[in-house]
Amino acid sequence: MLIELIVFLILGISAGTFTGLMPGIHINLVGAMLVSASASFLFFLPTLYLVVFITAMAITHTFLDFVPSIFLGCPNEDTALSVLPGHELLREGKGHAAVMLAAYGGLAAVILTVILAFPLIVLVKKIYPLIQTAIPYILIAVSLIMIFSEKRKFSSLLVYSLTGILGLILLNLEPLKDSLLPLLTGLFGASNLLLSIKTKTQIPKQIIKEEKAELKKPILAALIASPLCGFLPGLGSGQAAVLGNTISKTDRKGFLVLLGATNVLVMGFSFMSLYAISKARTGAAAAIRDLIEIPSVKVLILILLVVLISGLISFFLMKKLSIFFSQKINKINYTKLSIVTLCILVLIVLLISGFLGFIAFVISTFTGIYCISLGVRRTQMMGCLLFPTIILYIT
Repeated sequence: MLIELIVFLILGISAGTFTGLMPGIHINLVGAMLVSASASFLFFLPTLYLVVFITAMAITHTFLDFVPSIFLGCPNEDTALSVLPGHELLREGKGHAAVMLAAYGGLAAVILTVILAFPLIVLVKKIYPLIQTAIPYILIAVSLIMIFSEKRKFSSLLVYSLTGILGLILLNLEPLKDSLLPLLTGLFGASNLLLSIKTKTQIPKQIIKEEKAELKKPILAALIASPLCGFLPGLGSGQAAVLGNTISKTDRKGFLVLLGATNVLVMGFSFMSLYAISKARTGAAAAIRDLIEIPSVKVLILILLVVLISGLISFFLMKKLSIFFSQKINKINYTKLSIVTLCILVLIVLLISGFLGFIAFVISTFTGIYCISLGVRRTQMMGCLLFPTIILYIT
């Protein structure tokens, strides 16, 4: 059995590497396909092997999706906030440094996830029943913090409102398949790519050197903010990073550390949430719930062990891939690369969400471009998820 578990761990890391590096392919999609397959032609496999596969894939993806988000400008909802500080460093020839800052944040988060898992589970079991009724008000408070932390408060409110209404429409549009894909890919990915194409961005030669940054403050901030976002609906690592940055103001390097840490912590806490309160807060946790319902203590320990091993391996994979991208990125035409990447995103949206998804993608893209032009942090565009969740709870 040990050999089989190791095999599925390796397969999960391989799958997470693919989904992390391939724009538009999310672990939620792979997880859903796997759950569907387990009921048909994978029925002979013990579900424990699939749990190991999904966990390893999720953690690996969480690390490696920083590589395309920084080097190619193709983020998902978890790495969307890394585009701006990551691209600033990339244009200074410090793309590798940007990736490694996120990697160190993720590595610290993996260790903290394993150490703090059971104390947090005990705490959440006690306090969650007390805060259930306050969930929409907590989400409203987070939204207000996001909006009023900006200098341009009206523009910030406008961006949050526009994307919030767009998210509310698309997420409730029943004929639209996988509505998150065109919504988030348009707002955070295609909009940035089109702006890069328009400005004919030139990527300078990259310096393969790591940058020093303060680690303690951003990691502590991530540790304070992430449990809230890992256990409550509608809040992900993007919101955790915003809250963490509000708690502890950081520069762009510290923010990348913070985002790297929150990504992993939110994913790790979602597994704990499944065990503690029977709620799946991420696609990976939902896939595990569909396979085994609520994990036992032994299964949770196995999940945590997989988180640790896959996290350590992913850190070194991330470093190797970052060096490779750094060596190649300035040798290619970035405008052409952006066009090719944009075409891939369009194709993925058409294949997964259909023509209606493509229309949603186009609308989301132009909404994203307009919101970027208002000169506020792209964090405000996460209103596309927060606002619909608030409405869901209030109504």
